[in-house]
Amino acid sequence: MTDYGLITGDVFEDERGTLRFVNSFDMAQIVRFYEISPKSQDVIRAWQGHQHEKKWFYCLSGTFVINLVKIDNFINPSDQLVSKKIELNSKTPAILEVPGGYATGIKASSEDSRLQVFSNFGLQESAADDFRFPSEKWSAEW
Repeated sequence: MTDYGLITGDVFEDERGTLRFVNSFDMAQIVRFYEISPKSQDVIRAWQGHQHEKKWFYCLSGTFVINLVKIDNFINPSDQLVSKKIELNSKTPAILEVPGGYATGIKASSEDSRLQVFSNFGLQESAADDFRFPSEKWSAEW
């Protein structure tokens, strides 16, 4: 059983254009958001974890691979933890919901990809709950 999940959306098209939406996404917990636009597809942003902060990831354009690692101990995590690969594509609207307790690694897999990240913590709260681990700490499929 997992405690992260995908909130799926849909696409509507008519003569006026395209509408992408995730109507079942409840934004009541969100206090801030930001956008990630990697310089290239070679950039891997890994690993950043939060013990309590919750994040939601939405692909605005292109495609992203997001790897998740459930952390067993934030002070001294095991080197044997296994990552879970999730792919987000702007053509298939979905929001990846990641509760506290995970580290994430992010990599764009197409040019001009943009990722919107929502958080339930303000900047100061987030900084106090921020754990960084070396990119080679856990293996992942990018």
